[in-house]
Amino acid sequence: MNFNATLIGQLIAFTVFVVFCMKFIWPFIIKAMEDRETRIADGLAAAEKGQVALSEAEVKKAEMLEESKQQAAEIISQGQKRHDEIVESAKDDARSEKEKILAAAQAEIEQQRTQTREQLRSDVANLALVAAEQILMREVDRNAHNDVLTKVSAEL
Repeated sequence: MNFNATLIGQLIAFTVFVVFCMKFIWPFIIKAMEDRETRIADGLAAAEKGQVALSEAEVKKAEMLEESKQQAAEIISQGQKRHDEIVESAKDDARSEKEKILAAAQAEIEQQRTQTREQLRSDVANLALVAAEQILMREVDRNAHNDVLTKVSAEL
């Protein structure tokens, strides 16, 4: 066999193989590579969109956090106001209750003072009657002189 003929045969077989591969196998490989390229590009675009969404979410998070802090401060302020109102109301109630108790105590003191005066007048009248009995050395009729004693005790 001739070396050139073998080489030409191999060259023809290789050419047929390359043409066959280019005609039937190469389009599948190119399509797979293009699909992969598309998926990679889509993944990069999605990653870029994710980065943008992440930065927007960070900004929104910061805004929401600031708003939450403001709301918390407002709630605390309202709570403090309500606390002050309750304390002031309790103070007012305590003052009015103190005034009621003082008024009741003063009325009771005045009532006791009046009762004591009446008791003292009665005791003075009885003492005067006893003294008059001793002076006169006889018994004084209490029923007969009751009007006189009442007038004297009223003047005292």
